[in-house]
Amino acid sequence: MTTFLAGGTGTPKLLAGGREVFDPAELTVVANTGDDVEIGGLLVCPDVDTVLFEGGDVLDRETWWGIEGDDATTHDYLTDLSRNAGIEPGPRYLPDDRQTSGRDIARWRRFSAASEFMFIGDRDRAVHVLRTSLLDEGSSLTEVTRTLADAFDLTADVVPMSDDPVATIVHTPDRELHFQAFWVAENGEPAVEDVEFRSAADAAPADAALDALRDGPVIIGPSNPVTSIGPMLALDGVREAIHESTVVAVSPFVEDEVFSGPAAKLMDAVGYDPSTAGVADAYPFADAFVLDDTDGTSLDRTVVRTDTEMNDDADAERVARACQRAVERASGEVA
Repeated sequence: MTTFLAGGTGTPKLLAGGREVFDPAELTVVANTGDDVEIGGLLVCPDVDTVLFEGGDVLDRETWWGIEGDDATTHDYLTDLSRNAGIEPGPRYLPDDRQTSGRDIARWRRFSAASEFMFIGDRDRAVHVLRTSLLDEGSSLTEVTRTLADAFDLTADVVPMSDDPVATIVHTPDRELHFQAFWVAENGEPAVEDVEFRSAADAAPADAALDALRDGPVIIGPSNPVTSIGPMLALDGVREAIHESTVVAVSPFVEDEVFSGPAAKLMDAVGYDPSTAGVADAYPFADAFVLDDTDGTSLDRTVVRTDTEMNDDADAERVARACQRAVERASGEVA
């Protein structure tokens, strides 16, 4: 069995080519849920859904978000209604007393759908309706995620990091922002002072996630170490489980240049150097790293180098094969 930790777009891109390298029938994907939000009463799990949509061959690969060619009748009409009603555009984060009441899985991540700040297509929304309805019927997020994976005909096992709520909150000089408000509504522009994984101390890793981490090997794709992988590592027992496996991480940096996203800004805010060396510091449990050919960073662990830029499935397959070699070297299967 092989386990991938998935968040953002880095690991899903790697998975897109990894099927030629790792047997999907022996693959578990543990997805970050710290970025999840409830909008208008519907639970949206962006990192879970990217894995589901990619595996189901419906993902919009231009944005790596949502369903390709999705209509947006509901989103557009909701936007028009809100504007006509005089409702100010932008995220409408519910007050604290509304964050902690009602459905517990949505704690500290509730937004009003008045002025819906995230684009949600009609078929995409149907996924959220089904997910939320099954949760309301009493299923856990793990059970619901597996049900949705079956609906998309995935062979790999896809599970959330936790059945409990964890909210990634970005602290800026002016205010606190849920990560989706920071990244989607504010385009990642505000200065960042810290990143908080709210409720992580009270959340437990999903049993399926812990089992997969222990059974390893574990591969961490070039996802954002802070907001894509950080929420998982903040859960009690996750680091201990990972220590039982061989762990390979793909750096999202080439020395001090990040491929995409806000990783550099966020790593600097939480005290890590925004570089490959900083990623190694953030992942002290990693036995090996896959670095770009042009990345001259010297690490005290096994290193496999390749071209780590992924623009298509062939690129992703190349990086996946480098991960496979790194697993073999770190576990002593090859010299």
